[in-house]
Amino acid sequence: MFSRPRRNLILLILVTLVVRLGWAASLETGQDEAYHFLYSVHPDWSYFDHPPMLRYITQLGIAACGGWLHPLSIRLGFVLLFAGSTWILFRWTSRWYGESAGFYAALALNLSAYYTAAAGAFVLPDGPLLFFALLTMWRLSEALIASPGRTVPWIGVGLACAGAMLSKYHAVFLPLGALAYIIVTPSARFLLLTPGPYLAAAIGFLGLVPVLIWNVQHDWASFGFQTARAMGGKIQLGGLAVMFFGPMALLFPWIWYSLAVILVSRGRSFRTATGNDRLLLCQSLVPLGLFTAVSLTRPLLPHWPLIGFLPLFPLLGANWAERSIREPLIVKRWLVFMTTFLIAVAGAFLVQARFGLVPLPFRDPCIEISGWESVAAELQTRGFVDRPKTFLFTNHWFDSGQIAFACRNHIPVACYRQGDARGFAFWSRPEDWLGQDGILLDADQQAGLTQIYEPYFREITPLPPIQMTRGGRPFRTVRLFLCSDQLRPFPFTYERPAKP
Repeated sequence: MFSRPRRNLILLILVTLVVRLGWAASLETGQDEAYHFLYSVHPDWSYFDHPPMLRYITQLGIAACGGWLHPLSIRLGFVLLFAGSTWILFRWTSRWYGESAGFYAALALNLSAYYTAAAGAFVLPDGPLLFFALLTMWRLSEALIASPGRTVPWIGVGLACAGAMLSKYHAVFLPLGALAYIIVTPSARFLLLTPGPYLAAAIGFLGLVPVLIWNVQHDWASFGFQTARAMGGKIQLGGLAVMFFGPMALLFPWIWYSLAVILVSRGRSFRTATGNDRLLLCQSLVPLGLFTAVSLTRPLLPHWPLIGFLPLFPLLGANWAERSIREPLIVKRWLVFMTTFLIAVAGAFLVQARFGLVPLPFRDPCIEISGWESVAAELQTRGFVDRPKTFLFTNHWFDSGQIAFACRNHIPVACYRQGDARGFAFWSRPEDWLGQDGILLDADQQAGLTQIYEPYFREITPLPPIQMTRGGRPFRTVRLFLCSDQLRPFPFTYERPAKP
């Protein structure tokens, strides 16, 4: 149906790039994004939640915009990176299945909800991981299949894997998938006696060095946090439900179903699968198998298993390319439907986030990406942002991140929550705030919240609340309290060594 794949790919990249830039410029920051912005404010080897690639990409976008702080500037690098991911997926798929398959694989990626709207435009580790994971798997196909036994291709594998390791801990599944392929493929086992895989592993390990340095300096806090999320617990079905329905919602059911059918059908004939098909199955089955096992005992975040669906996109592209020849009208109608649905959902989300026109009977998911700019503006009007010896704090790390970015970091922000202050527990020391006044913001109307902080301040006084607005309409009340003269340090999540 698409007779000129390369031309169509360029058109796809250009059109979606413009759309994503508009999307990125029109929305306030999400709670994770605002928090991740603070990585660029606190340069370090790595961070409590994620490796440091988030900071690098964020800083590049800000620098490209001349230091301008805006949702668009902090998202810019991630938008551009997704354009690169689209190109890599095209090139990789074209290498093994033809350029028509390459275009359809790239198109499918751009039609999947999470990748195109979140990983493709928001300040999340999934964007860099997507780019470097695709690059790693492309280089692996060259090293393992196209040129087995040669050492030079493994250098590219190692460099790409190092980038993935700097992006997100999920990158560990890439070398595990490659190792699984070598072990289960008799003709590839000789590679374990060649220097290539070990050279790639050594180069890829460099991506973990900053993470290791940070963890050594902080009692392995990041590794402890991440492993606790994946280990232990009793058998329960909630995590398995998220494992199943989460990717379905995030990819859209039709793309998820197509990928699942490919996985099942190709998986049944795994013994006879060869070449790149076999490698893709290994890259998919390893993370999906491990996450399924974890989901039996621990809750999952719905986007975690997506790393297992990513290797299937080249096979999906090949499937769509074949069907476009046999059933061009059906494929055309499906593409029109998927594109229209994506635009409609994105448009509805944008309008709801900006204006909140539709009252919902349940908690509006768009409130997480709405309203904090209005709170910052009111704090500025009341003179709190420029008030000497004053800091802002909340009881949640994501609210603290939101108000920090909304105020453009013009006033110090802390998170006073024992047990889960995330990176805020490392960006300052408890004693740093002694003798200062804190402005407590409470967006969730938590009963008895001030009682937590009464032992730490001389006096806590209620202030007039702020009406959070979107489109000029109030939709959420933020309570304010003046916490005067902090008398003793509030303990963060982790014990910290005393200042020298």
